[in-house]
Formats: sequence, C-alpha cells, structure tokens
Amino acid sequence: MKRIPYTTTAVGLSALVVLSGCGAQPASSGTVEAISSATEETAVTTASAAGTDSLFSDRDLQETYDESSAIPIQLNGDSAACDADGVTIEGSRVTIRQEGVYLLSGTLTDGQIVVDAGESDKVQLVLDGADITSSTSAALYALEADKVFVTLAPGTENTLTNGGEYVAVDDNNIDAVLFAKTDLTLNGTGSLTVNAPAGHGVVSKDDLVITGGNYTITAASHGLSGKDSVAIADGSFTITAGKDGIHAENTDDLSLGSLSIVDGSFTITAQGDAISAQGALQIDSGTFALYTGAGSASVDMTTTQTSQPGARGQTEATSTATDEETASQKGIKGESGFTITGGTFTIDSADDCLHAGGAMTLAAGTFTLNSGDDAIHCDDALTIQSGTFTIPYCYEGIEGASITVEDGTFDITANDDGINAAGGADSSGFGGFGKGPQDTFASDSDSFITINGGSLTVVSSGDCVDSNGALTINGGTLELTCNGSGDTALDCDGTYTNNGGNVSTNDGSESNPGQMGGGKNGGQSGGGRKGGAAGSASPDGQTGATSS
Repeated sequence: MKRIPYTTTAVGLSALVVLSGCGAQPASSGTVEAISSATEETAVTTASAAGTDSLFSDRDLQETYDESSAIPIQLNGDSAACDADGVTIEGSRVTIRQEGVYLLSGTLTDGQIVVDAGESDKVQLVLDGADITSSTSAALYALEADKVFVTLAPGTENTLTNGGEYVAVDDNNIDAVLFAKTDLTLNGTGSLTVNAPAGHGVVSKDDLVITGGNYTITAASHGLSGKDSVAIADGSFTITAGKDGIHAENTDDLSLGSLSIVDGSFTITAQGDAISAQGALQIDSGTFALYTGAGSASVDMTTTQTSQPGARGQTEATSTATDEETASQKGIKGESGFTITGGTFTIDSADDCLHAGGAMTLAAGTFTLNSGDDAIHCDDALTIQSGTFTIPYCYEGIEGASITVEDGTFDITANDDGINAAGGADSSGFGGFGKGPQDTFASDSDSFITINGGSLTVVSSGDCVDSNGALTINGGTLELTCNGSGDTALDCDGTYTNNGGNVSTNDGSESNPGQMGGGKNGGQSGGGRKGGAAGSASPDGQTGATSS
C-alpha cells in the first residue's frame, strides 16, 4: 500500500473530542438512588481522523490535465491508433508501458486498455468521451505502476463495460470492469458509467481514492471496492450493487480496510451493505440515500406474549429470507471504529441502519432511519454528541454495550426497546461481516446509559429506555410512552439517578424504573412525576427487572 503525503490543499477529516463513559452520579436533593454493586467512572475519549495526512495528494485533487503534453489514443471500434513509443497496440488490446498522460477517446467494441508500466511510474488516463467494452475481462486493467489516475474530462460522458464473464489473461484474478493491482485515483468533473453484469464495478487491490466526478455504477457484486482503503473527497454516486455498494476489506491484514468520506452525494441500492468497512470508518459530510435488501418493510415485526405471570412480552424481528447464512444488509457498517461528524442520511435497510463492531461516535448530522433490525447498533461504547434522529420504524432504536447521549433531538418509534444498553437475549441480527449473528450481548455485560442532554421522544412496544446496568439522567427532556405488556418506559438493572432531567412517562416508571411491568422484584407503581424522580430500592437492593 503506497502512501502520499497530505498537503495543505487537500480536504481533511475534522478532529473532535468525545466525552464518553459517564456513569452514575451522586443523587441530587430529592432523588433516591437505588443501590448497586456496579460503579461507573468518567472517562474522556478522543476520536480523531486517523491517517488524515495521507488521504489525498495535490494530484489526487486535480480535476484538470495538461492537454498539450497528453498522448492521444484514438479508439476505433475493433482497433486503436497511437504513435507514441510507450504504447503497444495488438488488435483491440492497448498496452501503456511508460509514465505519462494519455488522452483516450472513441469506442472500443471489444477490447482492453492495459497499464503495464514501471513500478515507480505514475500514469494518468484521461477519458474524453471514451466507450470501452471487454466481453471477457476488465475494460480497463491497471497491472503495474506506482499509481494510476483515471480523470474524467470536463463535460464528457464515458462508459466502461464487461460482457458478463472474466476469462483469465494472467495470474491475477481479474473480477471488475475497472481493475487495478495498483493504487487507483478517480477524479475530474465528467461522468463515468460502469456496467458489470458479472463481478464488481471498480476494484483497487491497494488504495482507492475518488476526489470528483459523476458515477453511475451497476454491478453484480460490489460497486466500489478498495482492499487497503477507500477515501472519497467528493463526487456524485448512483450505485446499484448485488453485494455491497462501497466496500473496504483486507483479509490479509485486519488493520487495513479503512473507509473515509469527506463529502459527496450517494444514492446506493445494495443487496449487501450499502457502505461497509472492515477497518475504521469515518464520514464527515455528504448526502446519503441508502437502501439495502428489500428494505425495512421486508422484516415482519411480530409480538409474542408468554403465559408466565410477570413475564415480559418479547418482540421479534423475522426476515422473509430462509438462508441460514443470510447476507449482511446494513446501511453503513464499520467493523472497527465508527465516526460520523456530519451529513444527511436517509436509510431504509433490512438490517441495521448504522452498525459498529467497535466504538461508535455520532458527533452531528441529520438521520432518517428505517430498519428491519436496529436503527443504530454498536458492539462497544456508543457516544452521541449531537444530531437530529428520526426513527419511525425499527426493532430497536439505539443499542450499544454502553450509551452516552450528550445532546441531540430524537424521535423514535420501536417495536422493542427504544434505547437499550447491552441487549441481553437480543438475537435480531441478520449477520456480521460476512458471517454469523452479530447483534448479541452477554446478559451480564458491563453496560450503562448516561443522558446529559437532548430532547428524546420515544414510543415503544418494549422498554423505552432500558439499561442492563446503571441509568443516569443528568439533563435533557425525555417523553416516553411504553405500549408493551410487561415492559416499562424506564428500566435498569443497576442504579438509577436523575440529576435534573425532565422525564415524563405514561406509566410512572420515572419514579421506580423497571417495577411497573412485573419485573423480577415486582415493585409498586411510581408517582408519574417529572424531573428529579425518586426511585425505590427493591428488597434485594436493586432497581428494575432483568433486561430483555
């Protein structure tokens, strides 16, 4: 993987400081705190953009080229013409062997452009009204170079197409219409259409960088894929993919496979994940319309009630799919760190809308999320600093091993819990990074929910706010409506503390979390007061029932 120093003209990802991990605070005057052996400490975590100085070079960001020094290559149906010494033409196969800028125009009905230059050479291919089809391989194949730039000339429309199969031409497993064994940069202001009835649209086996252009990609597998990383500064993307829309993964080195988006417009319809990264994922801005699988409506939310006295009703999400290894169909997935610092997101997904295998930070943004599973799911610590979150349909609204809310506006309607720290017996997940259920926590997870501010409106068929550990409310306004039988608006297994939040529920549980719906200790109804709610300790010294 080759790295190019970041310059002051490049667009970078913003750094942010995240306050995370606040636990139960001492009870204020008039507040009774339930006794718990669990304690939470305040921790400060800094989330910053890793590798900011190596995302984009000056040349990555250039949208022009020196036409006077460009070498023209004219494509003429089943042949091509070029008089440069560094270009070899054999029938409809054009091979570029030297560093330089090459201007491609015309149509190649069944042929291939190959870059096979020196390992330190930089090769720029300018598509100036080029239409290239290969019936049996990649239309554009970057075999050897230090870096290959594909620049879309201003005002031009360009097309790359595969005929539906890939026949081996060497030892490399070519499986994309634009396939690069090298670092690959796409830039310019023109348009590119990529048609991949088999395989992927665009693949780099090193770093894939995109800094501009208008892209329409239809692919049987992934739309855009980078092995070591994918970094996008800007551009307009319409992607229809049989697997992931944008995919970053390195199976040989799990520390790689990062994905960074600084800005751009993305409309993605995917049968896998819309945006997926094995490594760290960060999005700073952009407009995103993401649709996965058959959408959230394809998942049937059913509620089953048990006959055991005092037992909770359980809402289960079931998919119409029957395959044991159901594909992951998440909106945005990062299996390592996951950070969003801004942007507008409209996501309708069969699986989670936002999913993190590591810690997740949502610093800002506008989110409209419809999910057949969790709207927001984090396997580790989830911190929400700000943002506007509209979640009209989901199994659970927000789920994490621990959850800290600093600020934001939330409107959540959930078929199970609205906000849930450590999901207990949750098995609603449709699959992790290519295999197995992932949305599960151990029932004894060290979890907590801390709300320091914000406006939260939650309507749920399960608990509105459910913590398997401590629940601390230091500020904010919570309007909670629990419609589930055997559930409560507020529920926690550890300590409950309200240090000044304005809390209202439809069942009085703000005064006695977890005791309204036949929890494990069978407490009495609370007084239904707002703010500074008093909780009652149960006989065994704990408040609330075991979370489901």
